[in-house]
Amino acid sequence: MASFGYSLSSEEFSPCDLIAFAREAESTGFSFSLISDHFHPWTNGQSNSPFVWSVIGGLSQVTSRLVVGTGVTCPTMRINPALVAQASATAAAMMKGRFFLGVGTGEYLNEHIAGLRWPPPWERLEMLEEAVHVIRLLWRGGWRSHQGKYFVVQQARLFTLPDETPRIMMAASKPGAAELAGRCADGLISCEPDGELVKKFEESGGRHKPRYGQVTVCFDSTKEKAAETVRQCWPNAGIAGDLMTDLPTPAHFDQAIKLVRPETITENMALGPEVDDHLRAINEFIDAGFDRVYIHQVGPQQREFFRFYGDKVLPRLNGESVERSA
Repeated sequence: MASFGYSLSSEEFSPCDLIAFAREAESTGFSFSLISDHFHPWTNGQSNSPFVWSVIGGLSQVTSRLVVGTGVTCPTMRINPALVAQASATAAAMMKGRFFLGVGTGEYLNEHIAGLRWPPPWERLEMLEEAVHVIRLLWRGGWRSHQGKYFVVQQARLFTLPDETPRIMMAASKPGAAELAGRCADGLISCEPDGELVKKFEESGGRHKPRYGQVTVCFDSTKEKAAETVRQCWPNAGIAGDLMTDLPTPAHFDQAIKLVRPETITENMALGPEVDDHLRAINEFIDAGFDRVYIHQVGPQQREFFRFYGDKVLPRLNGESVERSA
């Protein structure tokens, strides 16, 4: 049976709001949350992007059951993998078995700030694989050094380590990343209900490993209000393909969005107050092979969303089996 989580959208909300929402997610009945790790929001209108590790420290103090993972951290350019190893070890020590590290190859939007060139996809995958090795090496404790193709670590030791080593989940939207996730990560993260992606992950060593899928929805009193909220607060939903990884600034995303038809932004998204619409969106991920589905509620109606899911959606999802809707 699948489990269900809540997406903490760092691009939309302040750090204090994110902490409050995590506490409410736990009390609503969500079992886990993934928090996005960006330097910039996708668009200038989203207007937030706090430092994720500071927020996780706050989350550790206001929750007691909620499992939290980064969704996702790029440990290759903006932040050296040795620092990611230290930050995540500290987070895991504070969360006491309730933290995992989600990693991915990143977006130019966030990684260009270090002044490094933006590598091609194959090279970003190589960098990510080596970074995961560095992180796990340092998590073993003791004095460690590493001389690799992309990273050098000299006489480094993490003195603060958790009792339980965190797991590493890896984001994938294409077959090459899914293959790497299956081979060297402890689980898969994806924003697309793509059964072929899950199959590639499993064939590459991911069988029986967790598979996290993010579904984006917008609860509001009507579908029309929800659609307008998405177009205002999450218009980047209308952008696909390499633009998502290769555009450099929120201003460039704003320009690209102007070329997108408004209906494309909300296409195939669960909108409004109908429970069955939300169940259908979630079931797409279940049917594709994801066993952990987390919901990204777009816009300011977060507390209304928690009431709606707590009263109407989660009770139907947490039955003997996931209920199918006609």
